[in-house]
Amino acid sequence: MNVSAAASLRLELSLVQPVLRSAAARMWHSDAGLPGRYRHYLRAMHQVIRASVPLMERAAARCERLPQDPLSPPLARYLRAHAEQERGHDDWLLTDAEASGTAPCELTGSVPPAHVAALVGAQYYWIEHSHPVALLGYIAVLEGNAPAPGLAGRLARETGLPQAAFETVRLHADLDDGHSADLDRLIGRLPLDPARRSLVAVSALHTVTALAELFDRIATAPHVSESAHD
Repeated sequence: MNVSAAASLRLELSLVQPVLRSAAARMWHSDAGLPGRYRHYLRAMHQVIRASVPLMERAAARCERLPQDPLSPPLARYLRAHAEQERGHDDWLLTDAEASGTAPCELTGSVPPAHVAALVGAQYYWIEHSHPVALLGYIAVLEGNAPAPGLAGRLARETGLPQAAFETVRLHADLDDGHSADLDRLIGRLPLDPARRSLVAVSALHTVTALAELFDRIATAPHVSESAHD
């Protein structure tokens, strides 16, 4: 078993974790702008999460075109199964947005900004032009930084928005720890050579940087009045 690959990735991520945590803390800072920032967060995360299942399906299909690659069969199985676990999570965000007073069409109809495209789009490049194992670095970051268990309740109290507007935050706080453990076990089983380990790490570190930028943009964006629902 390649146990050290999972441990090595987690160690590398621990070194940059403060950057992401600081950006998240700025985004969730308690002030009058928090309701608007939360609505902005729902829109941005919908743009990110609606790509999750298509990314995993694309990566699995690419694996299935590489049958002689020893990584591909177990990786494809994991990605197909995980895609089913994640299916519909973008719809949760639409429901939360509606509960927060934002029409779902404001999420589905908005143009994703360049920093969202940079976060997600790098994965398409690595899947097609390097190896689909890169996607594991992306997944490791997104699921390894689950919302804190008490965040949904705090946001509901401090924004004055209904509890129903925070279901995605609440559910991911419960689900993502288990998903991270599954991913670590997979990485431990995969026959990763140094080049593939490096690719997973590069993907993960890019994801940290891009996700921190996304949070910082939400934290510093000008917000319109509450009546306009950001």
